[in-house]
Amino acid sequence: MSLMQRIKDHVVPPGNVMLWWLGQNGFIFKSPAGTTLGIDLYLTDSCEGLHPEINLKRQIPVLIEPEDLDIDLFFCTHNHQDHTDPETIRRVARKNTTRFVGPMPSCEIFRLEGVAKENIVPAWPACEITFKDLLLRGTFALPTDDSDLNHMGVVAQFERGPKIYITGDTDYHELVASAAKHKPDVMIVCINGGFNNLWRLLSSRGLPSAVITICFRITASTRSNFGRHSR
Repeated sequence: MSLMQRIKDHVVPPGNVMLWWLGQNGFIFKSPAGTTLGIDLYLTDSCEGLHPEINLKRQIPVLIEPEDLDIDLFFCTHNHQDHTDPETIRRVARKNTTRFVGPMPSCEIFRLEGVAKENIVPAWPACEITFKDLLLRGTFALPTDDSDLNHMGVVAQFERGPKIYITGDTDYHELVASAAKHKPDVMIVCINGGFNNLWRLLSSRGLPSAVITICFRITASTRSNFGRHSR
């Protein structure tokens, strides 16, 4: 049985949320009502060769092929290719039943890769988006370079389940900690030697001590780490 089928068949207990990590900043979340949310799904090796001076070849398997992806919402935090991947989006077969959500540069990629206008939902820091039992609240993120200045994070809550804060790619800034006003229960945070040890900085500013850390890349140049920390 494929991973996508296992996700579809999995029953989530009331008051809970299940998550599956697919590499990079990519996650699928599922609610007790069966609503599924994908975040920053990079399901190809399209970044290989983008920068010849850096080895960006994917180092872990693609766990779900884009053609097999079957989720309700496809959310991108910003327009870097390992977060808004044109090839992944192009190959998603269920474009008519999936809503594609993200900042305006990501929305333009959605459009160029064949997503219908009515299935594209713009997002930004401070926005609120509801879908079935899911509430998404946009949060501030500090861009890590000037190639894309439209970064954001998001706090996701399924009904009465835990609130999950995904920082997206961000350097530290006091405004990043403003996500604490949403009282998230868990924080999924990027961690990278060039952009501060964010989980320690943010946990000290009122954000959750239950933290899942990931690094930016699943490539040879920066191996991906996935772990849980608590203060």
